[in-house]
Amino acid sequence: MKDKALEKSFTEAVAVVNSYKKPIQADVLLKLYAYYKKANQNSAHPGSKKPLINGFKINALLQVGYMPIEEAKKAYVDLVNEYFGKS
Repeated sequence: MKDKALEKSFTEAVAVVNSYKKPIQADVLLKLYAYYKKANQNSAHPGSKKPLINGFKINALLQVGYMPIEEAKKAYVDLVNEYFGKS
């Protein structure tokens, strides 16, 4: 995917997730969280008040730590397309 096309697809995928009204499965939500943070170069620690949730988020971030930014964006888009049925 070219940079502009990838950026457009990523922005659209983020909009799909943000506008979704039903609960999202926890494992999918954690992957989306990690890909999104990596894609946006956000290295801030999770801010949940619940240590267990922070632990899950940190684990998800560690799993994508090696991933290049473009790959994280593509993975986010692919997961949104797969989970939300967007083609």
